[in-house]
Amino acid sequence: MERGQLRIYLGAAPGVGKTYAMLAEGHRRAERGTDVVVGYVETYGRRPVEALLEGLEIIPRKTMVYRGATFTEFDADAVIARRPQVALIDELAHTNVPGSPHDKRWQDVERVLDAGITVLSTVNVQHLDSVNDVVQQITGVPQRETVPDEVVRRADQVELVDIAPEALRRRMAHGNIYAPDKVDAALTHYFRLGNLTALRELALLWLADNVDDQLERYRAEHGIAGTWEARERVVVALTGGPEGDTLVRRASRIAERIRGADLLAVHVTRSDGLTSAAPANLARQRALVESLGGTYHQVVGEHIPEALLDFARGVNATQLVLGASRRGRLGQLFSRGVGVTMTAQSGPIDVHLVTHEQVGRGRRVLTGREGLPRRRRIIGFLLMAGVLPLLSFVLAGLRGQVSMAGDILVFLLAVIGIALAGGLYPALAAAVAGFLLLNYYFTPPVHTFTVTDPGHLLALVAFVLAAVAVSAVVDLAARRTRDAARATAEAEVLSTLAGSVLRGERALDALLERLRETFNLRSVTLLEHRPGAPLTPDRHRDPRGWQIAASVGAEPCASPDEGDADVPVGGDLTLVLRGRALPAADQRVLEAYAAQAAVALHQQRLEEEAEQTRPVAEADRARTALLHAVSDELHTPLTAASSALDRLAGPGTVADDAEHARLVATARRSVARIDRVVANLLDVNRLQAGTLGTAPRPLSVEEVIPHVLDDLGDTDHHVDIRIPDGISELLADPALVERILINLISNARHHSPPDKHLLVTASTHADRVEIRVVDRGPGLPRKAHVAGEYGAGPELGLTLARGLAEAMGGSLASDETPGGGLTMILSLPAVTRQ
Repeated sequence: MERGQLRIYLGAAPGVGKTYAMLAEGHRRAERGTDVVVGYVETYGRRPVEALLEGLEIIPRKTMVYRGATFTEFDADAVIARRPQVALIDELAHTNVPGSPHDKRWQDVERVLDAGITVLSTVNVQHLDSVNDVVQQITGVPQRETVPDEVVRRADQVELVDIAPEALRRRMAHGNIYAPDKVDAALTHYFRLGNLTALRELALLWLADNVDDQLERYRAEHGIAGTWEARERVVVALTGGPEGDTLVRRASRIAERIRGADLLAVHVTRSDGLTSAAPANLARQRALVESLGGTYHQVVGEHIPEALLDFARGVNATQLVLGASRRGRLGQLFSRGVGVTMTAQSGPIDVHLVTHEQVGRGRRVLTGREGLPRRRRIIGFLLMAGVLPLLSFVLAGLRGQVSMAGDILVFLLAVIGIALAGGLYPALAAAVAGFLLLNYYFTPPVHTFTVTDPGHLLALVAFVLAAVAVSAVVDLAARRTRDAARATAEAEVLSTLAGSVLRGERALDALLERLRETFNLRSVTLLEHRPGAPLTPDRHRDPRGWQIAASVGAEPCASPDEGDADVPVGGDLTLVLRGRALPAADQRVLEAYAAQAAVALHQQRLEEEAEQTRPVAEADRARTALLHAVSDELHTPLTAASSALDRLAGPGTVADDAEHARLVATARRSVARIDRVVANLLDVNRLQAGTLGTAPRPLSVEEVIPHVLDDLGDTDHHVDIRIPDGISELLADPALVERILINLISNARHHSPPDKHLLVTASTHADRVEIRVVDRGPGLPRKAHVAGEYGAGPELGLTLARGLAEAMGGSLASDETPGGGLTMILSLPAVTRQ
């Protein structure tokens, strides 16, 4: 069965018109004869949305009961059984009630799509996983309902429903989004102009990235290799040399001049892995690229210009930054170089050649020129001194039976054997010695170095050339074999190092101990130059200029000069090794360890600083949250009281006695709420000072609830009281319990939609009595549910309620309300009967 298509309407904030656009599209398709049904639409009482539901078939929702409460959810089975052509399913990121076939609504939508039904759905940018934390940082409001970005990216169409922030605020002020009593709070918090502008930019950028991915897929599917300059991308090529820092900064400046440009750094390595740039340079340059907002990439290729151009075209780059050649004039005579080659072959990609301090200085490449060890070379020379005279003696006895060509082949085999045993230099010496012996003993006239026959001379010259060529090839193969073995060993060491990093083993001492074990050293010390110490030429010898940052093993070094080897890391750190001298070939591995040690030290110090500042930060966070809570709690009643009093004081503004009574009641309720806020603030101060006394006594839950409801007065929310029979009595202070429940219900009433009921229930668990206050509001962040961090959160009442509960030996916890909302759980000691 062909899978249905998914079309998503993406918005920057609630109220932009996503659901309206989805329903309007449903009507257009229905008018064209398409079978369209409404699977789930949440109107939130918005009349324009409710009007668009008329004329469309609505699939009934399924009813579910969870913890004694009744909820309605989208019925995917009913939609699949109905088999329409198009289904309208609102709120893609919605969390289903526990017990549903799937945890999330987007999973239900996947089922409908698999049934061959096209789905139109909606989602706000704050519900996307990748930007959820960014939205919380911008707005201060956590979003616990999220949808994976990949689900939205897989949609056949993603349409942005956009509206100017100013127009959205006017729509809010006119009461077209939220209920009138929540308009002021929304406009001063989530719907601030700065918040809406930032959310709009976030939605536009996310959609731009999604469009960019679609463009890349289109180009790949249609085999389009050319560059389409739909978006500026600056690629900088790094060789691992010291000039890389200059190139990265230059490329960053180019990218910064073009708003929205991407910065990418790429390094090309050979496929055999036998030559490589300095790891420390590449690690430093990678960190620099990422600090400038770019990304680092590494590709494998034998031909550098071709590999760079393939990468640049693959990422649809528009500009390429290269360093000027480091080769000297002689080297440039034999090859045009990477820069010139790429300029000629780049096509529409602009190439920038950047000068730097290393121009013309050449490039040091680690190729393993040391060849075979000295012992092998000595063996080769000894073989030459013994085998060649022996061959001359044996072949001289066979003169007349073996031709000149046979003598040359035998000597050539001997040279090859010497090359295998001793390498290039013994083989070259054997080739020269073989030429002289063949000339003296086997070329007429014998026992002279004179050659009368030109053919014999040509044969001897060919022997020397062949011997030299074969010796060079054999020596190269031997060196490559040795380099390959060393590269394998280095790869194993670096793989172990990378694995320790990925597993989170970042402790500095553990890293240094691993280095000590790897190279069998007595000690490894990370030294740091003392701040203020003079930078003298002989500072490596003066222990007074250094301090030990970390050390493992016996006899730590006090200065770099005390070690057998040292690896500088930046300008202030040096890794010093003691135990044995290490060959130059191990330098790359040592540099990798040194770079990781510097990172580990930096992270360790950041953690120490964070630990030291955590108490101050927590206190500051609590004070800031408390001030924010107070301002939030006072804003609405002050505004309502001020408005009511202004109407009462103005001449001729009150129409009749009924309106006068309503305004007086509004003012009284507002003043009473302000009085509660002030009382809560004073009690919070008493709790912090430890001066709040308690008078616990046995009392029943039924005894407390009526007083709480009387104190709250009339409300737009219906409160369902469901207290089962047989609930144990509480051992608590009645006045404090009332204060806690008043604050919890007030908080629930403040955040729940007007058409949603509140629920108060109770249960007994061992020696505790739990009272639950359930609402259908936005809830708290997930980490707050886990850690119970609401105490410094946005509500002063919750802060006080938690403190009062703990003062009576109880606790206050939070949980998610199935289907959306917050459940506050007050746990207090129960009266134990003997």
